[in-house]
Amino acid sequence: MLNKKTCDHLLALTSIVPAQTYQCEECIKTGDTWVHLRTCQTCGTTLCCDSSPNQHATKHFRASGHPVVASAEPGERWVWCYADEQMAEY
Repeated sequence: MLNKKTCDHLLALTSIVPAQTYQCEECIKTGDTWVHLRTCQTCGTTLCCDSSPNQHATKHFRASGHPVVASAEPGERWVWCYADEQMAEY
């Protein structure tokens, strides 16, 4: 539910980029595990959340500047903006 206090990054979303795979692309490379997955809404990369040991989604934001991720978890319909620390359901 977006409202007038919602950040510009979330307001700019016109559609949600779905996860193409249900795995953390970086954890697979190192043979590690994850807890939950997030999909970058700029480039479509699916990475692990902050509850996971490696926190690859946050590292991706810091390295790339891509601010918004969507939950890749089945049944979850929300997005998070790292830059403005805001969440919205869709």
